[in-house]
Amino acid sequence: MFSKACEYAIRATILIAKASEEGYRLNVKAIAAQTDSPEAFTAKILQKLGHHGLITSVKGPGGGFDLPKAQARKVTLSDIVKVIDDDSIYKGCALGLAQCNSAKPCPLHDHFLRIRDDLRRMLERTSIHDLATGVKDGDTFLKR
Repeated sequence: MFSKACEYAIRATILIAKASEEGYRLNVKAIAAQTDSPEAFTAKILQKLGHHGLITSVKGPGGGFDLPKAQARKVTLSDIVKVIDDDSIYKGCALGLAQCNSAKPCPLHDHFLRIRDDLRRMLERTSIHDLATGVKDGDTFLKR
């Protein structure tokens, strides 16, 4: 559903929020290792998230990536998807047709429209803090 970059970005952001809540920062190497993502690719993703203000990069000793609890409550999955994959997930045709719309729908258009609307609502309502809490409590996992 999401691109690999977006999957890595979501996992990394959750991990950063969890670490920040526990009082420490993670560097690129640690984030890549803990999310099973390639290090160079992770660095590019984190740079993009930082550029858009979704996470913070702190340089120097004790540095790393940070996402304080108050900020993690504001950052939603939708924010990450927009930065990494743009909003094409909300517009694409289920059958991959270039010109699928209400005027000229594909056979799945009406069904898929409802699914996309539900997906949009879920992504807009789910904060990184919500997801990081599950990981912190051991109820959910970022790596198997």
